[in-house]
Amino acid sequence: MTELPDAPTPAERLPKSWEPAAHESSIYQRWIDDGLFTADPASGKPTFSIVIPPPNVNGSLHMGHAFEHVLMDALTRRRRMQGFEVLWLPGMDHAAIAMQAMVEKRLAAEGTTRSDLGREAFIDRVWQAKAEISGDIGAQMRRLGDGVDWSRERFTMDEGLSRAVHTVFKRMFDDGLIYRAERLVNWSPVLQTAISDIEVSYDDVEGELVSFRYGSMDDAQPHLVVATTRLETMLGDTAIAVHPDDERYAHLVGTELPHPFLDRSIPVVADDYVDPEFGTGAVKITPAHDPNDFALGQRHGLPMPTIMDTSGHIADTGTRFDGLDRFDARVAVREALAAEGRIVKEVRPYLHSVGHSERSGEPIEPRLSMQWWVRVETLAKAAGDAVRSGATQIHPASMEPRWFGWVDDMHDWCISRQLWWGHRIPIFYGPDGEVVCTAPGEEPPAGYVQDPDVLDTWFSSGLWPFSTLGWPDDTADLRAFYPTSVLVTGYDILFFWVARMMMFGTYVGATLDQDAPVPFRHLFLHGLVRDEHGKKMSKSKGNGIDPLDWVDRFGADAMRFTLARGANPGGDLSVGERHAEASRNFTTKLFNATRFALMNGATLGTLPDRATLTDADRWILDRLDEVLADADSGFESYEFARACESLYHFARDEFCDWYVELSKVQVYADADGHVDDDRVRATGLVLGTVLDSILKMLHPVMPFVTETLWTTLTGETTVVTAPWPTAGGATRDADAATRVADLQHLITEIRRFRGDQGIPDNKRVPTRLDGIDAAGIGHLRPYADSLAKLTVPGPEFTATATLEVRLSTMTVTVDLDTSEAIDVEAEKRRLAKDLAAAEKELTQTAAKLSNEQFLAKAPDPVVEKIRLRQRIATEEVERIGAKLASLGGA
Repeated sequence: MTELPDAPTPAERLPKSWEPAAHESSIYQRWIDDGLFTADPASGKPTFSIVIPPPNVNGSLHMGHAFEHVLMDALTRRRRMQGFEVLWLPGMDHAAIAMQAMVEKRLAAEGTTRSDLGREAFIDRVWQAKAEISGDIGAQMRRLGDGVDWSRERFTMDEGLSRAVHTVFKRMFDDGLIYRAERLVNWSPVLQTAISDIEVSYDDVEGELVSFRYGSMDDAQPHLVVATTRLETMLGDTAIAVHPDDERYAHLVGTELPHPFLDRSIPVVADDYVDPEFGTGAVKITPAHDPNDFALGQRHGLPMPTIMDTSGHIADTGTRFDGLDRFDARVAVREALAAEGRIVKEVRPYLHSVGHSERSGEPIEPRLSMQWWVRVETLAKAAGDAVRSGATQIHPASMEPRWFGWVDDMHDWCISRQLWWGHRIPIFYGPDGEVVCTAPGEEPPAGYVQDPDVLDTWFSSGLWPFSTLGWPDDTADLRAFYPTSVLVTGYDILFFWVARMMMFGTYVGATLDQDAPVPFRHLFLHGLVRDEHGKKMSKSKGNGIDPLDWVDRFGADAMRFTLARGANPGGDLSVGERHAEASRNFTTKLFNATRFALMNGATLGTLPDRATLTDADRWILDRLDEVLADADSGFESYEFARACESLYHFARDEFCDWYVELSKVQVYADADGHVDDDRVRATGLVLGTVLDSILKMLHPVMPFVTETLWTTLTGETTVVTAPWPTAGGATRDADAATRVADLQHLITEIRRFRGDQGIPDNKRVPTRLDGIDAAGIGHLRPYADSLAKLTVPGPEFTATATLEVRLSTMTVTVDLDTSEAIDVEAEKRRLAKDLAAAEKELTQTAAKLSNEQFLAKAPDPVVEKIRLRQRIATEEVERIGAKLASLGGA
């Protein structure tokens, strides 16, 4: 009969080394195939839900996305292990401006425009582009290990979300919360649409501050000098403002001065807005092209002529400047004023902050425009009250003042965009000016024409927490998972997105059966990911990091752990390759330590009575309980860095570097060849117990390697649904902890001494430990002998070096016979040579630093460099002197 081969041991089932690329994809696909991330609203478990901040469909995931996704994945994975029914809902945003701009760029390359295609054909082209590229983001999320419920993936323009948008618009319109008015907006002449504040970036630009004269050229006659960096806007000036208390101009207030190029005069008005100490104390007012001027114009009832068309060309002024691009007009107006002798002073260059469209790059133009608005007063108050009442808690709490500063002083929100891609505003105009807002599925009256504008992207994404769960229908998902448990997002969009969600959530939530009308119970605000020098990452600076590049090079677990380890509420994170390399090394160390533990009997089962365990066993089990408490506390308070740092040092330093090494002494044969079987079994159970908990606690941030190691250790199918570890509950053995700490310190000092003396790692040194029994750790001598590579001295022992190590209760004297390990005399000669070189360096640096003439002339960096050399030389002299003394040298 043929004998079957023995089944491979757990250690043999593991690969010899961890190669992330060989395992991650198949592991993730198995999770998906097994439905581990698919939520069941009818399970009866307590629920935990997160909706993903939807990335733009036209882009790819950058390191900021990866950072955010890691944190969300860690929260959901841990809650799933704690027995919650977890939903992490994925999806993407239609990114109206970005997608339209991208497709228009493609059309331009084809020699056509959206106008050539027409609205319907153009929108079809955008849908085609969406279909081409949207899968890229999903593939990237899979590479990161995102445990999302793909069966519930949503898009801000899918049929269900479109109905939610239409429903909210109709309700708010009927409630008087949506209205149409002519107001000042950020205008993009390239995109020819209003854009939101978040799509405007401010850059310092070198321009010119030009001072010119209004009124008479005769100094004795009424006149005023004003200054501006945007000279072309003087064609839209409708007033000159001075401070009410400025005596220089009091006699001019209420008078009018003729406009140089227009057949009208403009009044001089008094307003507290003007700073009399800045410039001449007189300010030109262009209400239709400046936010501050617009507010002043409203206060004084000034006319507000718009002097530019939608493309940024001067229009309708009746001057020779009509038709000029705004920048060409700036030059032409200056030349015309100079020709009249009105230019008083030109300052070049003049550095000032200018808003630019993030999508098209050109300077934005504040422009008076007829738009649709949301009346935010009551909505913003409800958003503020939700936080004040504690219905939604902000983490960190230090962000609350910023939140209240925004919602308590919020201005009405412009929601219309002059685009074709997006949610079409459901307003129809009749032939005689009638205005009708339709409900979803409702047809407008015959002959009515729909408003051409679409809604701001933030309008639809503001509904994201409840629209993705099926609202306005009463769905099982909505009942089970709403309000969502936590929103994870960056503090940089606290106002732009979070405030909108809170306003919509409190508005819609008032009609739902929920204990508090809020979209999420907790708001966790993370910081920005910066490069290792603390600089903001950007394509233009070339310091951006592709998260998938790190996944390819270091593995998803290393990339994820790097980000989670630096995540503190509200704090920015600086990362570089050295951090990712450290995380990869940690992954490798964890893998190797687990492999060793499995080879040496690591298993799960009931632990023996604590009284039968060694000091090392009790110490590591007690530390496990402490670290579990620390990790739980960190995760619960969104202090990922604290949780990960605690787990990192426990797993790497205490378990891998110490307990695994100490366990070797417990499982290997002693000097007489005796193996204590009971001790071996107990050690295997302790190894397995600690490993089981370490791998579970690390799983939320390092899911792939922990899945491989834990399933090998336990024989179970997945760690994804394994129960989160709980504390053992034993009373901490403080005495064992003290004895192990003393042992660690003794071994560390002996190892340090060996390294200083250049003793090879594999060389055992006869050593006498005087005082080890009195210190209470005599029974731990075998550990010291093994880990510090010591042997018991024989009758011919001669101490060639002595080391004193202070422990908790007394000092242990360590006498070593290094005669066979090193050539003492040769080492003395080498050290003497090094000492002479260090002393020479010390003498030279001291001479330079005592030379007053040198110090007076030398640049500060040079002096600091010499001081650094002096400090290093001083440390070298002390170090080498100590080594010589230990060898009996002079």
